[in-house]
Amino acid sequence: MRYPKSPRAHIEFYQVLSLIPLQIGAGIQITPNSSRILQRWGLSEKLWASAAEPTSFAVHGYSGELLVLEKDFDKTIRAKYGAPFMELHRIDFQTALYARAKELDVQFRFGTRISNVNFETGELTGQSGDTMRADLVIAADGLWSLCRAKFLPRDFEGVPRPTGDLAYRLVLTLDQIQDPDLREWVSNPTCNLWLGPKSHVVGYSLRGGTEFNLVLITPDDLPSGVSKQAGSVEEMKALFKNWDPILNRFLAVVSSVKKWKLMHRGFPYFFTSPGTTRCLIMNPFPGKEMRKWIHDAPNSNFAFVGDSCHPMLPYLGQGANSAIEDGAVLGRLLGHIQKKEELGKVLNMYEQLRKPRGDAIVKETFGQRDVFHMVDGLKQQARDELLKSQMGKDTKEAPFPIRWCCPQVQPWLFGYDAYAEVDKAVSMDPFGI
Repeated sequence: MRYPKSPRAHIEFYQVLSLIPLQIGAGIQITPNSSRILQRWGLSEKLWASAAEPTSFAVHGYSGELLVLEKDFDKTIRAKYGAPFMELHRIDFQTALYARAKELDVQFRFGTRISNVNFETGELTGQSGDTMRADLVIAADGLWSLCRAKFLPRDFEGVPRPTGDLAYRLVLTLDQIQDPDLREWVSNPTCNLWLGPKSHVVGYSLRGGTEFNLVLITPDDLPSGVSKQAGSVEEMKALFKNWDPILNRFLAVVSSVKKWKLMHRGFPYFFTSPGTTRCLIMNPFPGKEMRKWIHDAPNSNFAFVGDSCHPMLPYLGQGANSAIEDGAVLGRLLGHIQKKEELGKVLNMYEQLRKPRGDAIVKETFGQRDVFHMVDGLKQQARDELLKSQMGKDTKEAPFPIRWCCPQVQPWLFGYDAYAEVDKAVSMDPFGI
């Protein structure tokens, strides 16, 4: 690898898949903490044109009762954070990132499965027996990371385990929908959330209001060892038959669906939400965060990013956004180095800047799950009354149960500026001295 302050850096990307998938995928919510990064990455205008910006954000009880309504959500978010909240089709997003990387001469090696990692020599071995070595290896291999398993072979608490939830995921197109009310929902983008006993649903438009993405979270009934499979549409409909009639009208259009087991690494019983006191979460899946995100040695340098070090469940919509933050911070730091010997400093600064935030978001995510999945009863009624009591207020009283609307948590999530964080850190501890 040559270094960013020299004429060019040589970057190779190894991918198990034989190509970028073009036929499968679903929606992804890009919040301002990452959309401000994407604005600086020079992605295609086609991607931005495909984005759907929700004009409102609404939270409903499972019967359809409106609990939260944030009008002019798109304008409010842009005004507060200088960047949009937008909803993209995952394939459009991946394709745009791939095209931009190719413009920057990143070399892609598709169909390459890594079978072994030597953290002392920095050598990777492919399944075919080929070996590769680099000055810096970035492990972005997800929840089931081989790199993490080799790095922490005794980290049994970190082995992915079921959360007890699964997700039905589906995308509908306008061509499939004849109901004029539903077509209006799709073509005028909004973001809607339904809360129910041990379940919740998220629905939002994609591709400029021509498609509709639905994610339905419900108790996991997949067999042990099965992470995903085709789902039964009739079974899904039966699970949600007593929910909001508008949701059931969407489900009536569905012809096929996939179901995915939601997995995680576990987390400690105690966590501290931003601006609140230390809370005790009685989670049945206790665990611990990954203790190190980097490996810095004389002959090898490794960094973990995204789900390989902080896998996030979908309850806060921050998995992809946090991974983008990781990449932006690491890339910005690499832009400051002038020689190989500074890689160790880059890695340590990366971990110091990213690990506390990444771990905190993971823990906050589980707190949001508890709020979403309350069973009918006194706690659920108190939650609903609190939400409705704040209806129409420009600023909610903190702590507010829906974290995207909370005056403490929303700025912490959406207001994060990865580039500014790096620049501040480098100004205090410059390179090249």
